[in-house]
Amino acid sequence: MNHEALALEMRGLREQVTGITDTAVAAVDGLLIAADTADAIDPEGLAALAAAGLGLARRTALASSRGSLRRQVTYGSHGCAAVYAIGDTALMVVLGDEGLDVDRLHRASQPTLDRIGSILTAKSPEVV
Repeated sequence: MNHEALALEMRGLREQVTGITDTAVAAVDGLLIAADTADAIDPEGLAALAAAGLGLARRTALASSRGSLRRQVTYGSHGCAAVYAIGDTALMVVLGDEGLDVDRLHRASQPTLDRIGSILTAKSPEVV
């Protein structure tokens, strides 16, 4: 897996959308794949919590006949956490401060999610 390409995508999204403070990519089972987080954030814990929240949100969407889950956003008193599904096997969590424009985040994140999905599913070159 190309961790440098994942880091580039996460940094690129942060540069596009003012207010993003932290990002991480994880498997749907909560295993951290890559993170761009501040020292105050535990990236492994963030990945596990995001996966648990995504799982519940996916079940809710299915149980209520709302189709495939695209994203879940949790708002707190100091910002928000958005969790985006990347296919059926991964997720990206984005943390933002009070200045984060969530609508802009949703628009800017889709191309990033598509590219991250491609990075995660790309086959590694064979070593000869």
